[in-house]
Amino acid sequence: MNQRLISLATLAALVVLVALPLLFILLQAIFPHFSAGSLQGAFSGMAPLFSDPQLPAMFGGTLHIAAGVALLSAIIGLPLGVARGLFTLPCPRLWDLLFLIPFLTPPYIAALSWMLVLQTNGYLAQLLGFDLNALLFSKTGIVLVMTLNIFPVVYFAVSRSLLASGQRLALVARVHGAGPWRAFYHVTLPMLSPSLAAGMLLAFTLAIEEYGVPAALGTRSGVVMLTVGIEKKLADWPIDLPGASMLSLTLIAIALCAWWLQSKLTGGRDVTSVTGKPTTNSVASLGVAVIPVVAAMAFIGFLAVVVPGLSMAVTGVMGTLSGGLTLENVTPAHYAALFAQQGDALTALGTSLSLAFASALLTGVVGLLAAWLVVVQRIRGRGAIDALSLMPAALPGIVVGVGLILLWNRTFWPVSPYNTWAILLLSYCCLLLPWPVRYIGSALRQLGGNLEPAARVHGATAMQALRFIVLPLVFPAMLAAMLMVFAIASRELVTSLLLAPAGTQTVAVFIWRQFEQGSVGQGMAMATLTLVVGLGLMLSALAIMQRGTERASAG
Repeated sequence: MNQRLISLATLAALVVLVALPLLFILLQAIFPHFSAGSLQGAFSGMAPLFSDPQLPAMFGGTLHIAAGVALLSAIIGLPLGVARGLFTLPCPRLWDLLFLIPFLTPPYIAALSWMLVLQTNGYLAQLLGFDLNALLFSKTGIVLVMTLNIFPVVYFAVSRSLLASGQRLALVARVHGAGPWRAFYHVTLPMLSPSLAAGMLLAFTLAIEEYGVPAALGTRSGVVMLTVGIEKKLADWPIDLPGASMLSLTLIAIALCAWWLQSKLTGGRDVTSVTGKPTTNSVASLGVAVIPVVAAMAFIGFLAVVVPGLSMAVTGVMGTLSGGLTLENVTPAHYAALFAQQGDALTALGTSLSLAFASALLTGVVGLLAAWLVVVQRIRGRGAIDALSLMPAALPGIVVGVGLILLWNRTFWPVSPYNTWAILLLSYCCLLLPWPVRYIGSALRQLGGNLEPAARVHGATAMQALRFIVLPLVFPAMLAAMLMVFAIASRELVTSLLLAPAGTQTVAVFIWRQFEQGSVGQGMAMATLTLVVGLGLMLSALAIMQRGTERASAG
């Protein structure tokens, strides 16, 4: 397979996954009657949009919350990632596992868990006699809850970059007289800049497209975001498809501005690691400083994982919320009900895990090829490919769902994925493609520019160079991205609600239906079960891949 064929295949995948849904969203925004098959009244929907008194509040709320989440994620994720990548820590893989768990927890579940803990008469009030209701239902509370779910993108980007490149160059700087802080500032931090910027960009785009947390916490505080406005336009009657599409274009514009800023800040820097080959990471010892570092990581893990996890698990075994934290209120009835619903719960779990695995595999392959073509091959039109791969991160799931419906619910297609499980797979891949593209792209920028040309000089084809040279070097970043995709896809809600065919339920849809019916305990029981099963599967996958990597290295 030559480079041209790889390029065409990658382009075709990007067109199907991203370009066509975006095109139909754009057409719907320009032509208000496009869904009815008419191209009349072009741009007539702009006047109602700009006259909406809620638009400034939605725009400002989105920017403030997203910027706050990105900044706070960097403040938390950078030092934790540096500690994991540069220094000896007790049980290092345990910290990776701990900070991976937030991705297995749906944001709306995390928000509800914190509500049960912090609100008036919540678990904190029952245990300690006070509540943080005012903090939770505020813009600060929204930023904090979202950050505790999102900061791992920065942590994994930074730590994986350091684990791949090692600290050989920093040690050389130390040998030549540089102090530890000077070596870090002038050597390590510049090499981290692409990964840090990519992590912050992903944190920003994840924040602007989040719906569950601002919808759950923003109602009482008066905080609105563009995603909430889009959902309102699609939920209220009559459905305002043009307005929702135009607000989605606004989100795309915000994301592209963030992408442009990232490229300006890091695009001109050379951050190669000389050979690009990951070295055995000669981590340094922290000495007595390991105690405060571990304490800080444990505190963040406690807030991000333990508190919402305990809230979720406790609610799953409580008979009623009004019964309080008493032994008399503990019951396994909610779990028993999951297995007594004629297999609906287990079927939903199997469907979600299967779709998540397929999404991780497909986005991993497409992301690797796209990043390779942009960063290594530098093909003509790489800027468009890079921008196209970022755009889905700025699209709310509900808008992607609408775009897929507008695209595939047409009579002129001889074969259509609409009303099948394949439409869910397409939606997950469209939404989550930026993860592997950004993670793998950051790893590729650290590779020396002479590795693949040397392989080509010695007779290797482009595909052989990609398979035997590039892939082994970027595999840690690729694996991290695929795990993120798996975690997010396994609990994706909005597109699942919109696109799931009749008779098909995912875990998120099942849990949502339980909440709609007032069965909070049963919903939390299902969320806890899903978290445990998903975590077990991911650990198994990591163990198998780690053994495969070790055998390959030994061979």
